[in-house]
Amino acid sequence: MTSAKPLSETRRWIIKIGSALITADGRGLDRDSLRHWVDQIADLIELGNEIVIVSSGAVAEGMKRMGWTQRPGSLHDLQAAAAIGQMGLVEAWESCFQRRGLHTAQVLLTHDDLSDRKRYLNARSTMRALVGCRVVPVVNENDAVANEELRFGDNDTLAALVANLVEAELLVLLTDQRGLYDADPRTNPDASLVEQAAASDPALDEMAGEVGRFGSGGMQTKLRAARLAARSGATTVIASGRIENVLLRLKQGDSPGTRLTPSQGPDAARKRWLAGQLQVHGRLVLDPGAVRVLRESGRSLLAVGVRAVEGDFRRGEMVACVTEDGREIARGLVNYGADEARRISGRPSNEIERILGYLDEEELIHRDNLVLV
Repeated sequence: MTSAKPLSETRRWIIKIGSALITADGRGLDRDSLRHWVDQIADLIELGNEIVIVSSGAVAEGMKRMGWTQRPGSLHDLQAAAAIGQMGLVEAWESCFQRRGLHTAQVLLTHDDLSDRKRYLNARSTMRALVGCRVVPVVNENDAVANEELRFGDNDTLAALVANLVEAELLVLLTDQRGLYDADPRTNPDASLVEQAAASDPALDEMAGEVGRFGSGGMQTKLRAARLAARSGATTVIASGRIENVLLRLKQGDSPGTRLTPSQGPDAARKRWLAGQLQVHGRLVLDPGAVRVLRESGRSLLAVGVRAVEGDFRRGEMVACVTEDGREIARGLVNYGADEARRISGRPSNEIERILGYLDEEELIHRDNLVLV
C-alpha cells in the first residue's frame, strides 16, 4: 500500500452525493440538506480546497415536476425525466452557493467526451479553469443524449473518471450507508465497518457484494469507482452524507466511513486516460506467461502470448486482456484488427510479416498503450 497523503492535506476533491440523499429517498430535492453540504463546501473552498460535485437526483426531480409516481421503464422516458429534473437540480445548487458568494457551473458529460483524446483534454482544461476561478462545477451525465451502450451507468463511475480527469487527490462518495462492512449488518450482528483498506484488496469484492444487495447506490459500484480513482493516485472515502459536518470532519483528518487507498502513485496522463475507457471492442485471452510478463515486467504484449481472440475490433481500438479463466488484467489499444490478430496469435513476432504479408508493429499492444486494471 502506498503512503497516501493525509486527508487534511488533500486539496482537490471530487464529492459525489447519491440520489437517496439529494432527493430525501425519492421525494424531490432536499434543499435543507443541500444547504448543509454547500456550507461545508464553501468552508472548504475558503480553506484552499478545489471542489467538484457529481450530483445525482435529476431523474427523481424530473419525476416530481411531472407528477410521475412510477420510475419510467423506457430509456427515452428516463432521459426526458433527467432533462426536466436537471433544470431544478442546477438551480438548487446555484441558489445555495450564491448564499455563500460562490457560483456553480453545469458540466454534462458523455462517455464519448472522455474516450476521445482531444475532447478529454478539452474537458480537463475547462474543469481546471473553473476550479481555478473558485467556481464549483456540478457534473452529471448528459442523459438526454447518452444511449444505453455509451452510458457511464452510475454516478459513482462518473465521479471516479472525473477524479482521473482533473487529477483529484480525494474522491468522496456520500451515500445513505455508513460505509463498507465486512458482512451484511442486517443479518450479522458481528458485522464491522471496514475503516481502511487498499482499494485493490480482492477481499473487498465479497464484502461489496453483500452490502450492495440492499444499499441504494450499491457498494459494488463504489468499490469499482475507488479502484478507478486509485489509478490516478486518489484516495476514496465512502461515508454517510447524513453525518453532521462529514466533509469538514474529513478535512480535519477524521475519516467517518471507509477509506480506500491507492496501492501506487499516479499514472502518467496517457495511462490515466486509457484506464478510464469503459468501452472495449474485444478480448485477448493470454497464456500464463504473458499474464506474468504484463503484471511483473511492464512490457508490451506480443502475439505469441495470446491464446484466443474474441470480438470484432479494428486497429487502434480498445481491447481487454484477460486470463484463461476470464479475469481482466489489462486493456490497451491494439495494433492489429481482429482478423489479423487471430492469424498471428500464438506466433512469434518474427513470423508476422510472413503470415500477414506486412509488418505494422512487432507488438500486438505496445506498453505505452497498455494499462493494468
